[in-house]
Amino acid sequence: MAETRHDRRNDGQHPAFYALLAALIFMSVGPIALMFVNSFKLDVDIISGTSGLLFLPTIQNYQTALCDILWFELEHLDFCALKFGGAFINSLIITLISTVLTLVIGCMAAYALVRFKFMGRDTASLTTLMVRMVPPAVLLVPVFGLWNNEFCIGKETLVGEWIRDTFGGRGDVCLAGTHAGIILIYVAMNLPFVIWILQSFIVQVPRQLEEAARMDGASPYQVFFLVVLPLIKPGLAAAAIFTFRIAWNEYLLASALSDRNTKTVPILIVNNMSEFNVEWGVIMATGMLLAIPPIIFTLLASRQIITGMTAGAVKG
Repeated sequence: MAETRHDRRNDGQHPAFYALLAALIFMSVGPIALMFVNSFKLDVDIISGTSGLLFLPTIQNYQTALCDILWFELEHLDFCALKFGGAFINSLIITLISTVLTLVIGCMAAYALVRFKFMGRDTASLTTLMVRMVPPAVLLVPVFGLWNNEFCIGKETLVGEWIRDTFGGRGDVCLAGTHAGIILIYVAMNLPFVIWILQSFIVQVPRQLEEAARMDGASPYQVFFLVVLPLIKPGLAAAAIFTFRIAWNEYLLASALSDRNTKTVPILIVNNMSEFNVEWGVIMATGMLLAIPPIIFTLLASRQIITGMTAGAVKG
């Protein structure tokens, strides 16, 4: 009986473990909860800091953030300077297209590095991971110069003249200030990590399955799309979560490569702060709106991860 009680006491975790777990949860959820609460406060309540949890909630901050897409006029706002709707659409276009392109190119490149034998395969695999270690700030100046000078369509060419007549503009048509320019740099920035993480999943796919599919008459493309891809869904979901969140929250490169027609939500939030006025309530509301798509995307993609991890489970 004494040994049983002793074993039960040892089965429980140390109190320090639960204290550390509670501290980590508080550090993760605390800032989000604080931003959520402050998004329903007026700037006076936020700056004073005396209201705490005892305040009169208001949706005025969310109305100001969404003023360009609301169907009614706001009494407290004379002019809608915050174009959240357009920035949100730009963020969705850039993030979704860059995520899809990164996954398509990355899974094909990872499959080639794992299954095909060629000279320099190990070097290429290691180089892709080393490229991901380069800070995005290092790419800012060279990419800005290339996108504004080298990758341009001259205004005197036939294509450049057609683009100017159709979409407007006076000078050369360059990648800077376009969705394509930001998408390309996001794909190049996230592709090395996607290739690296998908290699570990493709290695676990048995070669016998691919050989059996070839014996049944499947082409190489059918083997890849119908046999390999369904088995690496957890890896694709993990890579999609990483790529989506990086592209959605990225600010530095987007601020240099975008213009007023292609700016994303992170740029909009920073531009809402000035030297003389900081609308904290609107910033908090915009931040909460910014956090909704990554949360939804993560929940949907994490379901694929759980499904893939439990697909081979055997009931006892």
